[in-house]
Amino acid sequence: MFTTSFASPQRRRTYWLLQLVGWLLYGVLGLVLVFIFAGSNRPALPFLSLVELYVALTLLGLSHGLRNYAKRHGWVSLSIGRLLPRLLLAHTIVAVLSQVIIGLLSRASLLLLHPASTGQSYNWSMFIGYAINVEFVMWLWSTLYFGQHYLERYRQAEIDKWKLAAAVREAEMQTLKAQINPHFLFNGLNNIRALIGEDPERARYMLSHLSELLRYAIQLNRTEQVPLGRELAVVRDYLQLESLQLEERLRYTLDVPADCLAVSVPPMLVQVLVENAVKHGLAPRPAGGTLHVQARCAPPELLLTVENTGQLSPDTAAPRPDGTGTGLRNVRERLRLLFGPQATLHLEQADADTVRATVRLPLTHDSAALGPDRFGLDAQLAAYGSAGARPH
Repeated sequence: MFTTSFASPQRRRTYWLLQLVGWLLYGVLGLVLVFIFAGSNRPALPFLSLVELYVALTLLGLSHGLRNYAKRHGWVSLSIGRLLPRLLLAHTIVAVLSQVIIGLLSRASLLLLHPASTGQSYNWSMFIGYAINVEFVMWLWSTLYFGQHYLERYRQAEIDKWKLAAAVREAEMQTLKAQINPHFLFNGLNNIRALIGEDPERARYMLSHLSELLRYAIQLNRTEQVPLGRELAVVRDYLQLESLQLEERLRYTLDVPADCLAVSVPPMLVQVLVENAVKHGLAPRPAGGTLHVQARCAPPELLLTVENTGQLSPDTAAPRPDGTGTGLRNVRERLRLLFGPQATLHLEQADADTVRATVRLPLTHDSAALGPDRFGLDAQLAAYGSAGARPH
């Protein structure tokens, strides 16, 4: 009696299956009632059974006609308020027309079965009663048919909404990632330019590190998260590259236990925080300073901290403790897109001469992606973890 949502051939088969089964059951129900209430009118049972067959076939044809008319005129796309008056008129027409068709077929059959009944008058009260019954049945049919279409539209609207949200999220993520690559390239090329004239060998060494950094920055466009170990590998390259320029002014330690290396983090997360610390905290100071990167796995979260010598100021990437600079805004937006409220980034003046960036992330692992000491960090971190001078 109604249709469902499938690809066209299967949809048509399902529609006709439900139509045939539904109206057949309606006819069988009518036949059962005839047998129950026939009483002394048993001889008329063959004729009454034939009438019920006419009823089922007529309503099958008329409901199918209504369905085609509704599809042709776009009724399935109408609002409830605009659809109901149309259905009221359509059901009334179907109810009256069905009684005319059933009446003519029944009259013809009666004449064939009982020729002596030609003089019987037509019972208009039965006509009206059966028409009201058909009106009710057609409302039930329309509720099932159009209700299914409205449910399908609602589900499709929800799917479209989520697809749109995902597309917007992907576009935002790609925009944020695109902001990182030029920033990386600009800083790296500036450092190389400063060394080419005075120390070509060191410039070539820096260029190899820049190449690794750019390779990582390009690869990050294909993934939303990477193992922390991989992120620290590029951080190590960046710090070694910066140490060629800042020399003894840059002192740093990486304190990350081995069990945290497989934890998944957004690419460039730690590197941007470290770059921000070096650029705005250490590089402007004649005496330089100390940078300390630390990670702790404390289920259900990963705690990352980047501390550097310096003070928050309008020239820093975060003139306010919550951060408003481009780099930190970028990090905060990516955390929001990936983790929602489960991830946070906070920048603060930890003491008179120390700035601390703290990131909290949901604890997820990607051990397969990392592999056993894939980036050679176990030994490096063991060496870097000791407090003190910059590694060579």
